[in-house]
Amino acid sequence: MNFLIYIIVGGIAGWLASILMRTNGQQGILLNIVVGIIGGFIGGWLLPMLGVSLGAGWIGFLLTALIGAIILLAIVNLFRRGSAR
Repeated sequence: MNFLIYIIVGGIAGWLASILMRTNGQQGILLNIVVGIIGGFIGGWLLPMLGVSLGAGWIGFLLTALIGAIILLAIVNLFRRGSAR
């Protein structure tokens, strides 16, 4: 059951991040899910190192994954276009 929740929250976080980073037209739903899940790992690793805690529950997971996904898409944009936008 947790795996399904990770996919749903990852998909939402990846989709929101792609809209904010203006890459939504280049990504499909599968890539949004992958970006959101990888973003969750990045956010879950990076935010505690910075002393930031967004709380527990699905909203905290969503915000953590969203921040990580935005960071991931910014890094990809740096390599792809030379600017993070």
